[in-house]
Amino acid sequence: MPRFLRSLFGQVVLALVVGVLLGLLIPDFSIKLKPLGDAFIKLIKMIIPVLVFCVVVHGIAGAGDLKRVGRVGVKALVYFEVVTTVALGLGLLLAFVFQPGAGMNVDPKALDAKAMSAYVDTASKLTGGGTVEFLMKLIPTTVIDAFAKGDVLQVLLFAILFGCALALIGERGKAVAGFVDDLSHVIFKIMGILIKLAPLGVLGAIAFTVGKYGIGSLKQLGMLVALYYAAVLIFVFVILGGIMRLCGFSIVKLLKYLREELTIVFATTSSDSVLPQIMAKLRRMGIRDSTVGLVIPTGYSFNLDAFSIYITLAAVFIAQATNTPISMTDLLTILAISLVTSKGAHGVPGSAIVVLAATLQAIPAIPAIGLVLVLSVDWFMGIARALGNLVGNCVATVAVAAWEGDIDRERAHAVLDGKAVADDDIDEAVALPATAH
Repeated sequence: MPRFLRSLFGQVVLALVVGVLLGLLIPDFSIKLKPLGDAFIKLIKMIIPVLVFCVVVHGIAGAGDLKRVGRVGVKALVYFEVVTTVALGLGLLLAFVFQPGAGMNVDPKALDAKAMSAYVDTASKLTGGGTVEFLMKLIPTTVIDAFAKGDVLQVLLFAILFGCALALIGERGKAVAGFVDDLSHVIFKIMGILIKLAPLGVLGAIAFTVGKYGIGSLKQLGMLVALYYAAVLIFVFVILGGIMRLCGFSIVKLLKYLREELTIVFATTSSDSVLPQIMAKLRRMGIRDSTVGLVIPTGYSFNLDAFSIYITLAAVFIAQATNTPISMTDLLTILAISLVTSKGAHGVPGSAIVVLAATLQAIPAIPAIGLVLVLSVDWFMGIARALGNLVGNCVATVAVAAWEGDIDRERAHAVLDGKAVADDDIDEAVALPATAH
């Protein structure tokens, strides 16, 4: 077997080609392959609550001093909200300028409502009933209920409380913190197993789309994917690049430093697959251990820059594809709701569809069933989504560390410039407070 086809990315490309051919040659059979995509997404969603719990608890408990946690946490949240708003606005702007869904003329009534029922039902847990009811839904009936329902925002709330409690009890909590860390490694391994099923999911989703709507649908979907990749590149090199310059560093050098991790994420479309390596590399740059331990895991749930672009771009695409007029009020609603629902997303395939459905629940004008159109290319958008989210969180860590004075600038420049640093020197620097401000 050729080396390309032995890689996950090669298998996904092959699945895409086979799916297109099946959709063209035997459309009736291809439509029946839709459950393959649904099953893959459900398998991934299965582990999201436990994974979110583990990474957030580990980040907070590992920070130690709760006063520092509070100060760094507030600065991180301020950064997250500002940058996320910029990302959401960029998605809206590009969608209206380039209109990727215009001309598809899809009738929402002709779409398979059953295909999206599971996602819409799950999404209804995230929104609905106004702001007060939404905030009340953040509090689970019981802790077990939050995990059983797979409500990511409720799990986040409990994880924050649990992590703070572990930090407060000190030594007595180390055994529990160690167990949570070990559990996270088990969950990562499960995810590594499940991600190998991605080609089947892509095959089912793309075969369904071509079989149902014809090859012409791929042209419009291709434009959506291309526009999304362009949007992420603009965001990384212009917005995040500008933030890095303000901090005194280069985004290009950071990307080069993280090239191995970015390659892994490109193949798996999951930024979780490199979380331990990313935290280690940021510590080696001279960023304080506690800052890395708090910002990175929290950012995995609260700072999803590329995902934010995806939400607004996909929402407007669906409106355009279904010839649904949207007003300025609808646009502002998308922006406001997305600021909340994007915090419940996570960087693995599948959660994007659920959270996008949750966003559309609040905008009745846009038919949520149109998500079926996006599902067929979600995997390929997921590549840029995961890469953009990862880079965004790394830049966030550098920015918050620079703001807090928790980065050794001399060491950071030496590492980013490719100068060799001995491992013992790295470990010593990581253990000591940063001296640069």
